[in-house]
Amino acid sequence: MKALTVDNVAEIVKRHGFREYIEDLMKTLERDFGRWQEFNKMPRPTMHVQDGVLELMPICDDEYYSFKYVNCHPKNPASGLMTVVATGQLSTVDTGYPILFSELTLLTAMRTAATSALATRLMARPDSRVLTMIGTGAQSEFQVQATQIVRGITEVRYFDADPKAMDKFERNMKGITLKLMRCQDAEEAVKGADIITVCTACKAHVDVIKDAWVRPGMHINALGGDTVGKTELEVSIIPRCRVVVEYFDQSFVEGEIQRFSVDEVRKLVLCELEKLVTGEKPGRETVDEITLFDSVGIGLEDYSTLRLTYDLAERYGIGEERDFVPVPEDPKDLFSVIKG
Repeated sequence: MKALTVDNVAEIVKRHGFREYIEDLMKTLERDFGRWQEFNKMPRPTMHVQDGVLELMPICDDEYYSFKYVNCHPKNPASGLMTVVATGQLSTVDTGYPILFSELTLLTAMRTAATSALATRLMARPDSRVLTMIGTGAQSEFQVQATQIVRGITEVRYFDADPKAMDKFERNMKGITLKLMRCQDAEEAVKGADIITVCTACKAHVDVIKDAWVRPGMHINALGGDTVGKTELEVSIIPRCRVVVEYFDQSFVEGEIQRFSVDEVRKLVLCELEKLVTGEKPGRETVDEITLFDSVGIGLEDYSTLRLTYDLAERYGIGEERDFVPVPEDPKDLFSVIKG
């Protein structure tokens, strides 16, 4: 099977081009969401541990099975560790044999950016120019550059509770042809925004965005609320919005909509993202609508990412073939592998 390290994935993205990778990933996601019913899927199994969450995200179609292991430990940066890390595997369904094992921390940031960009393209006003980024942690630069692909963004307003995170964001965005506006708080950052992307790590029901700040015509990508007890929007915002989720069964438990009953949610949520992709439902009907992509991240997005990355690794000859599965001469003689 092919093994892709962090350096391998970084090389693939450099060789292919960041923008080109995001654009190709968006096409792959759109194609896979467009065949939503072909996938065997389930809400991710989650284990809540002290100071964090551990998750496994499996999915398959008739050809491939994939899974991602991912965590979220908000206190990690205080110890010099990342909040979120991930690895993943792609296997063939016909034999069950793995064909790819890959880092998925970088790739998770890129697939999250590509997915929110896809939703933004389908939901935000076409004339959107001002992007607000609340939370300038590990995913922020990916989000900004992916949003630029689908909308003519000219200004980015941003805020993070950690000034060092904003310093980092500014260094990484230096040279980009955008007006960057560092803000003193989230309220200042939201003023004048067309698109608001929220991606924070606090594991609690936190009103990062207040109802009073949200104006008609805005589009919101709510990305940080991705587990039980973790949300970012003041709850009164939700009923004002045209709400789209990725996967209802998972979003109901983990998304912004987790604070409502099933019956309430059925009335609040317009549809799952696949219905926008196929054109069954419009993402926006009027310029004054407030649209909300309540994203929790699902296994299909990792499946699409692993498939695309595997194909690019093969094209560019990147990665190493490793024997993670025994290959005895007699497939029934496993003992021969250690007998020598």
